[in-house]
Amino acid sequence: MEKTRLEYPTGNVEKETKMEIETYPADNYIREASSNVKPQKSVQNWLIGNPLQTADAPNQTIGKLIGLAVFASDALSSTAYASQEILIILAYAGTQALGYVFPISLAIVTLMAIVTFSYEQTVHAYPGGGGAYIVARDNLGELPAQVAGAALLTDYVLTVAVSISSGVAQITSAFPTLYHYRVELAVAMVMFVMLINLRGVKESGMAFAIPTYFFVVTMFITVGVGFFRYFSGTLGTVVNPPVFHTDGIVSAITPFLLLHAFSSGTAALTGIEAISNGITAFKEPRSHNAGITLIWMACILATLFLGISFLVGPIHAVPSEAETVISQLGRTIFGGQGLMYLALIAGTAVILIMAANTAFADFPRLSALQANDGYLPRQMTFRGSRLVYSRGIVTLAVVSSFLIIIFQASVTRLIPLYAIGVFLSFTLSQTGMARRWWKSGHLKNDETIEEAGSTVAYDRQWIFKLCVNGFGAVLTLIVMFVFAITKFHDGAWVIVILIPVIVFIFYSIHKHYKKVADRLSLQNYTSLNIKRHRVIVLIAGVHRGSLAALTYALTLTNDVTSIHVSIDPDESRKVREKWETYGQGTRLVILDSPYRLLIEPVMEYISHILSIRQPNEIVTVVVPQFVPHNWWENLLHNQTALMLRFGFLFKPGLVIIEVPYQV
Repeated sequence: MEKTRLEYPTGNVEKETKMEIETYPADNYIREASSNVKPQKSVQNWLIGNPLQTADAPNQTIGKLIGLAVFASDALSSTAYASQEILIILAYAGTQALGYVFPISLAIVTLMAIVTFSYEQTVHAYPGGGGAYIVARDNLGELPAQVAGAALLTDYVLTVAVSISSGVAQITSAFPTLYHYRVELAVAMVMFVMLINLRGVKESGMAFAIPTYFFVVTMFITVGVGFFRYFSGTLGTVVNPPVFHTDGIVSAITPFLLLHAFSSGTAALTGIEAISNGITAFKEPRSHNAGITLIWMACILATLFLGISFLVGPIHAVPSEAETVISQLGRTIFGGQGLMYLALIAGTAVILIMAANTAFADFPRLSALQANDGYLPRQMTFRGSRLVYSRGIVTLAVVSSFLIIIFQASVTRLIPLYAIGVFLSFTLSQTGMARRWWKSGHLKNDETIEEAGSTVAYDRQWIFKLCVNGFGAVLTLIVMFVFAITKFHDGAWVIVILIPVIVFIFYSIHKHYKKVADRLSLQNYTSLNIKRHRVIVLIAGVHRGSLAALTYALTLTNDVTSIHVSIDPDESRKVREKWETYGQGTRLVILDSPYRLLIEPVMEYISHILSIRQPNEIVTVVVPQFVPHNWWENLLHNQTALMLRFGFLFKPGLVIIEVPYQV
C-alpha cells in the first residue's frame, strides 16, 4: 500500500514541532499519526527527574542486588524490632520469662522457612507478580482475592508507618532531645521516601542499595562481635538499662503468654511476600532472579533475627520506648557509644526508614492490579512521568502519614495493627497454592489449564508441595487468630473491622464499573436516528460572548431558543431591545424570577422541554463561558455557567455544550 506523508506545524510547545499524518486510499477510514511533542519543563522535573518514554520501560528493571535493597528492606528491618516485641510481652512475667526469647525465635524462623518455600513456589508459578492477590483470585475466587488485596494494602500502609516510626525511635534513642519532634521527623521521612520512589524503581533501588547493605554489614559485625565476646566471656550486661514500666506483673508463665509473645515476634515475617508481588520489576529471567533474591533475603533475615534474639538474653536487655534493644545491644557489645555504636544506630535507623521503600514498591503495583480488575479506581493503573504508578505512591504516603500522626509515631501502639493483615494474606496465598497443586495433580501429562495469572500443568511433586503449603496455611491461620485474640484490646480490633469495610468498598467500586460497562456495551446497540434537534442558548445579556454562542448554535440547527432570566426589569428591557437588533431572528424567552433566582427557573424550563420532547429528538443546551486571561480573574465573575453545567449533568436526554469566549 502506497503512503504519502504530509507535514504541518502544530504550534510552539517547547520548540516548533511537526506532526506526521499518513494518508491512505479513500476506502480506509483509519489514520495513524505520531507526535513529537514533549512535556513542558516544570518543578516536577527538578523533584523527580525528566519524563521517560513508554519505550524506556524495559530499561527500568532491576537485578538481584538492587532487588534485594528494594524488596527485602522491609523484611530485613524487622530484625530491629521483632526481638524487642517478644521481650515486651515476656517482661510482664518477670526476668525468668526472658529465657524463652530464643526458643520462640526458633519457632518463628521455622514458620519463616515454610512461608518462604511457599512464596518461592509462587514466584515461579506466577511470573506476572501479584502474590497472594493473584494466587487467591485464580484458585479461590474473587472474594478471597479481594480479602487478600485488602489485607496486603493495609499491611503496606502499616509497614510505612511502623518502619518509619521505628527508624525515628532509633534516632531518638541516640539523641533523646529529638524525642518531642518524632512525629514531624517521621512524616518528613515518609515524604522523602515518596519523592525518591516517584523517580522510578531503578533510581530508588540504586539510592537505597548502599544504606541497605551498610545495615547488613554493620548488623553482621555486631552479631559476630557479640558472639565472640559471649564465647570469650567478655560480653557483660547492659550498663544503666532503661526502666520497663508495667501496671502489674504476671505471676506465672502461661501458654497464653508464650503465644502472645510468639505472635508479637512474627512481625519478623512481614515483608517476605514483597518479592512475589513485584516480580515484574526484575530483569529477565524474572522468576529466576526474584526466586534467588527471596532465598537471599530469608537467609539473611533468619541469621540476624536468631543472633539478636540469642544475645539479648546474656546482656539482660530491657524493652523500652526510651531506648531500643538494638541500642542496648550496641552499647554493650562495643563498650559504649563509640564509632561502631553510632554506625549501628545509623544503619538501623536508615534500614527502618528504607523498609518503607518495600511498601512503596509493592502498594502501587497491587493497587494497579486490583484497579485493572475493576475493584479500585482506574486511575491507579496509570503510570506517571517516570513510569511508576505515581497515584498509588502518593496515596500510600498520605494515608501512612495520617496514621503516624494519629498514633504519635509509637511503634508499640502501631504493632498490634500490623501482623493480622500479613498473616491473613499468608494464609490465603498458601491455601491458594495448595489448591493449585491439587488441580495440577489431577491433570494428565499433556494437559494444561489456562488461568488469568498463569498456566497450570501437571507437577510430579504435587503431593509434597500440597502438603507443605497446606501445613503452612494451617500454621499461619493459627498465628493470625492468636494475634487477633492476644492483641484485640491493644488495637487489633481496628483491623478486624477495617478489612471487611475495605472489601465492601472494593465491591461497591466494582459494581459501579460493571454498571457503567453494561450501559456502554455495544451489544444489541442500534444507532440513534435524530429526527429533530432543538438547541437552547442561555444568555445573561446581549454581548459578544452570548452572540458567539448564538452563532455556534445556529450551525447546529435553525430550531434555536435563547433564554434569559429576568431578575432586574431594567436589565431585561435592555436585553429585549438589543435582541431585536442582534438576535438574528431567533426566539428569545424571558423567564421572570420574582425571587431573584437564576439557576432554578432555567432548570424548571429545561425539565419542561425534556418532558414534552418527541422520540428521536435531542435537546442541546449551549452555555456561553467567559475565560479570563488570568486564573485569579475568575474570582471577579459569577460562575453561573459552571453551576448550570453541573445541574444539567444529571438530566437524561440532554447535551451540554460550553462555548468559551476569551476576554
